[in-house]
Amino acid sequence: MRLDAFLCATIDGMSRARATEHLHAGHVQLVAGPRNAKCKPSLLVHQSMRFAVQLQPRPQLSAAPEPIDLRIVYEDAHLLVVDKPAGLVVHPALGHESGTLVNALLYHEPEMADVGDTYRPGLVHRIDQFTSGLLVVAKNEAALRRLGADFAAHRLERRYAAIALGNLRQDTWTLQGLHGRHPADRKKFTCRAKEGKPAVTHLTVLARTPLTSLVVATLETGRTHQIRVHLTELGHPIAGDELYGGKRPFAKTERTRADAGWLAQVPRQALHAYALGFRHPHTGQDLRFELDWPADLAAIAQGLYGADARLPGLTEPVFRG
Repeated sequence: MRLDAFLCATIDGMSRARATEHLHAGHVQLVAGPRNAKCKPSLLVHQSMRFAVQLQPRPQLSAAPEPIDLRIVYEDAHLLVVDKPAGLVVHPALGHESGTLVNALLYHEPEMADVGDTYRPGLVHRIDQFTSGLLVVAKNEAALRRLGADFAAHRLERRYAAIALGNLRQDTWTLQGLHGRHPADRKKFTCRAKEGKPAVTHLTVLARTPLTSLVVATLETGRTHQIRVHLTELGHPIAGDELYGGKRPFAKTERTRADAGWLAQVPRQALHAYALGFRHPHTGQDLRFELDWPADLAAIAQGLYGADARLPGLTEPVFRG
């Protein structure tokens, strides 16, 4: 394999971008192998080669207040519930040092800067950049600690609506496996890892069309890309999800022409965190919030499923300790 891929596969936590940075900066040396071999990302690694890697510390990230529009669903002295739009990164990271949800939160509530990590202040959980929907954010350390404990113990409700490609054979599924990095593509995850963390997703199919299924996914665990991975490995990636194969052309037969037309308009992965339920960290009251389809997916869902596009709601959280 290539040297950059080899470093990702053998060094825990090493991304392809970080491997490339180490190689270009001269922090990887060939100590056994062909004399004329150069340590560059495309070098093909053979079994007889040996390398010395001088691991460099990650750049320190921090967040500064920025006047970014913030959609607040609920707020009190202890927490906020926000509606994150698709396209907005949740917290600063390499390649997204500013313009994130955290930058907006610090502008709205400067005192949150000291709550938790310096570049993830107040964050209890996250959703992907191109997923829309509900997030709860703690405004003080006590709220962060209690909400974090409840999330870790699954004492909450997180429901997502997704438009998946193809027809799921059953109306309900429970998917589980060991969740970890994909061995061949470090941008992806898999729930068939040899080593990883348990991941459990409950699926309910609400409606079907010739090319799609409308699915509600309830998370019992919250791993990176969990719903996207579980649906992909079931053979039904989320529409518009380029990373996991949800962007594909369809033959426009008489039966599928309408579906194909709507799918061609999907602007991003059709995944929306529409329901969030949890116990208030200060009062102990059970809170539940719901969001309808966002504007960029609403017309598509309506066009595909008509009245069945309406998202179901429950009055009680489904996971309790």
